[in-house]
Amino acid sequence: MSFEREDFGLFGPLHLNSIDWENSNHRRSIAASLVQGTYILERDRQEKRQGSQALAPPWWEFFHFKLIRQLVDDADSCVFGAIYEYAPPSSHCNDSIDQSPRYVIAFRGTINKPDSFSRDFSLDIQVIRNGLHQTSRFEIAMKAVQNMVAMVGDSNVWLAGHSLGAAMAMLAGKTIAKTGNFLEAFLFNPPFLSAPIERINYGNVKHGLRFASSVITAGLVLATKGNSQTSQSEDPFFILSAWTPCLFVNPTDHLCSEYIGYFEHRKKMEEIGYGAIERLATQNSLGDLFMSVVRRSAEATEPLHLLPSAYLTVNLTPSQDFKQAHGIQQWWRPDLHLKCNLYKYK
Repeated sequence: MSFEREDFGLFGPLHLNSIDWENSNHRRSIAASLVQGTYILERDRQEKRQGSQALAPPWWEFFHFKLIRQLVDDADSCVFGAIYEYAPPSSHCNDSIDQSPRYVIAFRGTINKPDSFSRDFSLDIQVIRNGLHQTSRFEIAMKAVQNMVAMVGDSNVWLAGHSLGAAMAMLAGKTIAKTGNFLEAFLFNPPFLSAPIERINYGNVKHGLRFASSVITAGLVLATKGNSQTSQSEDPFFILSAWTPCLFVNPTDHLCSEYIGYFEHRKKMEEIGYGAIERLATQNSLGDLFMSVVRRSAEATEPLHLLPSAYLTVNLTPSQDFKQAHGIQQWWRPDLHLKCNLYKYK
């Protein structure tokens, strides 16, 4: 079954035989397929599948992309990312290309196989510790993104990633956005590092817990950082708000489902008149603030997973289990029940 999931002819989105780049479902499906291609590049390497035996190429060639570079981890020589160039044939001139990318940089998540799991798992731990920015894999990824943006411009580059790869793409996108370059980003099942309050079935209980968390977080911010006023032009969170990545989450995936509550709670706090408290809370991690108090440091590391703005897509299609809810494969299905909302930080 694992082999079948790697075979594009058996498991890929064959229904996308004509690409409409103005169709958000097509863009999502293709971005997810390119991430899957990156997963299978590493699986091809592990299984020593080369030439006609390789299973990865159809995952990008079907959509008229070509692989121009593999991103290789210096610690274990595994393939963790790929850079694809869109090169449609002239016979496809009728397809909509107005919103097509020139290049897509895609990052895979954790592979549960001996050849890569040890390194991937250590990076998962770094995500939890908010230390991904200090790893050599991210340095390689960041340099590749910066070089591509410098060469072709931010409007010609997409980022895509799943799970650990979504964290990688998010951090790269945030870093680039702070320089005034805003990349189209497709972040599938990005990890959200907090208690899974979204899993609670009682709305009032969820709201109460989030309200209490916001008040405590805002209080810790004032205690550790003071009540200094920062203008919007100097507020890093406000500056970052111009970047609106596309987040794709499943409510039954506890690793990413909290993004649903994160954005909805912010909206609700504004509606009931507690927007000022939430503006402090939404850009700070309670865990990081506690650690800064323990270390008696005024500076807390900027939380990777917190975002001011996002276009959030929630997959409401029932999932059989956690593996399906967290999998990249769900995102190119044509029969999804999706709920989409745009959230802008004010």
